[in-house]
Amino acid sequence: MTGLPPITEAAVRARLDAQARPPGSLGRIEDVAVQLALIQQRMNPRADAIRLLIFAADHGLTEDGVSRYPAEVTQAMVATFLAGKGTANAFARAVGAEVTIIDAGVNPDLAPHPVLIDAKVGRGTRNAARDPAMTLSEAEQALQRGRELAIAVIERGTDVLALGEMGIGNSSSAALLMHRLAPASLSDSVGQGAGHDADGLAHKLSVLTRASERSDAVEPLEVLRQFGGFEIAMMAGAIHGAADRSTPVVIDGFICTAAALVAIRLRPETGAVCLFAHRSAEAGHDRMLKILGAEPLLDLGLRLGEGTGALLAAPLLRAAAALLSDVARLDDVMAGRL
Repeated sequence: MTGLPPITEAAVRARLDAQARPPGSLGRIEDVAVQLALIQQRMNPRADAIRLLIFAADHGLTEDGVSRYPAEVTQAMVATFLAGKGTANAFARAVGAEVTIIDAGVNPDLAPHPVLIDAKVGRGTRNAARDPAMTLSEAEQALQRGRELAIAVIERGTDVLALGEMGIGNSSSAALLMHRLAPASLSDSVGQGAGHDADGLAHKLSVLTRASERSDAVEPLEVLRQFGGFEIAMMAGAIHGAADRSTPVVIDGFICTAAALVAIRLRPETGAVCLFAHRSAEAGHDRMLKILGAEPLLDLGLRLGEGTGALLAAPLLRAAAALLSDVARLDDVMAGRL
């Protein structure tokens, strides 16, 4: 504890309004600057060291054909990230962010790698159309491991966390979580995922309807147990860890926002550390953002996942932090005190 009074929004706004430019002239960037300052409780917030955590896991729902791709693609894409050849890797290099991959529940064992963390809770979830996706113990374990991982990364010197995911079938899990926790109709929650045609989308909705009818859960932890994925649960825990260490966390697209929904329903105060990177093209994402009262920074028609949208928002966060630390006051300009 510093013993200093907390930094308030009014104080940050006053500092911005005193700068050598028309008040309010930087629009949403000023809002981001305020949020960063309030989260970190610093008038000169930091956004230099940004680390993307990509959580990967398999989903039992793929047994019923909810994705156009086989479950084996999860492992293949993790190998691509570890080789530095994924889209997320390319974007991370472009914006100067670091990448860590977390095995939250990939079915096969993964070989050790310098940027891979083995936090496997299980070898993929069970098929939520037939059984609870995970046990209560597994759900709690995934949340706690995500929290601990985030705290460890932050304590090693991370200013901002960005979240990404990889898991064939995870848009189905996210849709079920949205359906129960938003709440929203299932038809409003289910989208193309990795690229369904009309027939594939109809089949996906049919499978998820069966899953929804299997359980009437509405309490957040039980909804997570019934329908969640290990990577989604771990991302929710990471948001809790970021909140516990007063660290901003950038939320990517539809699946990451479902994880944020879980995190916020479990601990409402943790929503204050979330910055929502973009509005995904995935059906349901705009509705979920509105339910959370979130206004994303970008709207680029993205629907890849992997944390790609979160990475593209990184320069905006750095600019917002620099706005508070590097811009002169108008009275100093007029007095020649530069």
